[in-house]
Amino acid sequence: MNIEIISSSPRQGSLTHRVALHLQKHLSTKTQHNIGLIDVREWNLGLLQNVFSTIENTPEKYKPLAERVFAADAFIVVSPEYNGSYSPALNNLLDHFPKQARKPFGLVTASVGAMGGMRASQQLLLLVPGLFGIASPQLLVVPFIDKKFDVEGNLLDETFAKSIDVFATEFLWLAEKIKQ
Repeated sequence: MNIEIISSSPRQGSLTHRVALHLQKHLSTKTQHNIGLIDVREWNLGLLQNVFSTIENTPEKYKPLAERVFAADAFIVVSPEYNGSYSPALNNLLDHFPKQARKPFGLVTASVGAMGGMRASQQLLLLVPGLFGIASPQLLVVPFIDKKFDVEGNLLDETFAKSIDVFATEFLWLAEKIKQ
């Protein structure tokens, strides 16, 4: 199974990217599935002009991205909270592709505050059905992100390991059941 983690903060030095890196390492050791990482900072998509409905219909410079999105069996979205919602860069990326019908989505939000992007997670729960996707009910909400992970995605706060394990286990269960 191909699982793509989408790191959706366009900011240099993104704190939420740390969680994406950690999840990529964690899932790569926990499962035999292919775990990719799509970083929105690597793709200058611009505002939506055309939906990339097929790989062949995608502009040449975005074909590697399109190949990964179309090949993905499941997604994990990692987003900061922007004004009570998820990253606009995430929305722009997803808008460039057709609906992700029946694909599972793991939802992760993070912030430096105590709420960990909780309002963004609630908005993501509304987004996924709009994509015809299936949201895993087990969210990963990461408060005080700057104290939980270092820049390489290493866990600094071992008390948070159980939350990561529960999220990963529940997401993988859903993704594997849907893939069957």
